[in-house]
Amino acid sequence: MSTTLVTGAAGLIGSHVARALVARGDRVRVTVPAHAALDAIADLDVEVVAADATDRRDMRRALKDVDRFFHVSDATMLRAGWDDLYRSNVVGTRVALEEAMRAGVERVVHTSAAAAIGPADGRSTADELHVYNAARTGLSYANAKAEAEREALRICAQGLPVVIVNPAHVLGRGDVHRSSTELVRRFLRREIPVYVDGALCIVGAADVARGHLLAEERGMVGERYILGGRNFTNDRLFADLGRLSGVEPPAVKLPLHAALALARVAEAAPGHPAMTVEEIRALSLRWAYRSTKAKRELGWTPGHHEQPLVDTIEWYREREPERVGAAGSRQPVALRVAGFGASRMTSVVRLFGD
Repeated sequence: MSTTLVTGAAGLIGSHVARALVARGDRVRVTVPAHAALDAIADLDVEVVAADATDRRDMRRALKDVDRFFHVSDATMLRAGWDDLYRSNVVGTRVALEEAMRAGVERVVHTSAAAAIGPADGRSTADELHVYNAARTGLSYANAKAEAEREALRICAQGLPVVIVNPAHVLGRGDVHRSSTELVRRFLRREIPVYVDGALCIVGAADVARGHLLAEERGMVGERYILGGRNFTNDRLFADLGRLSGVEPPAVKLPLHAALALARVAEAAPGHPAMTVEEIRALSLRWAYRSTKAKRELGWTPGHHEQPLVDTIEWYREREPERVGAAGSRQPVALRVAGFGASRMTSVVRLFGD
């Protein structure tokens, strides 16, 4: 019986992909970093191999007798530095896929990100034909994902049958490394001091895993497929998180220039900053997408748009019951006062501006 390999199986997406493959009946091998927490796959009947995707010897060992390969290994934290992002995404993709071609793997699904397509322009949504436009923003994560995708396409052009999937912002249970669900965790802990206008496409981890399997079964080699769910404005996302969790949404919404100024002050102060310039810049963009191609060509459809929010809220309440806010929790008094002052100031500015 042939083997299906999944890199990054200790992470949110990778663990859900491994789970879906086991349910499909595949014999599954997974790679995880040495000493990684395996909570997300502890109950799965899989072969676990400690391996670094950037290490050719590790990947040659992991790819032995593999005919299907899901390359999910990456770094998804906005606060990760460029060196870590480049090594994990770009170098890891280059090494893993070159070794997959050397091993004669029959089918590869490369996990990219919707961020590699870039934010949508104006009030529109972006699709797979959108020209990458995030380089000008200086966002390291988006730039690393875009460059990794170019590596995947380069190796595909050399003969490796690669299909690319571009998940939007993934939420769900099992994010033990606190990657893309960190936004919800910080919301529940009332640690988001300010926010700005922007938009974010949310999709559930289980839906993304189904999309991976459909891409392996039906996707066209050399093509990419956005896996996205509901497009939320930041206002709507925080309002829905508040309604579903009972935790009061962030109290302070600022113009972008003011939020960036505060972020620079926070970064310059000692200790762990409550927000960073890169986080504010990312939050201010319109990460809004349409998944028409995946629905048409793969037969993929996401579930209800609230389910990823509910799953993430419930998971963090189970995992960190003493740290996240209970239903009825309000924002700290200082932030509520600041929010009231900011709203009054905005009203005055608008009055005189009119």
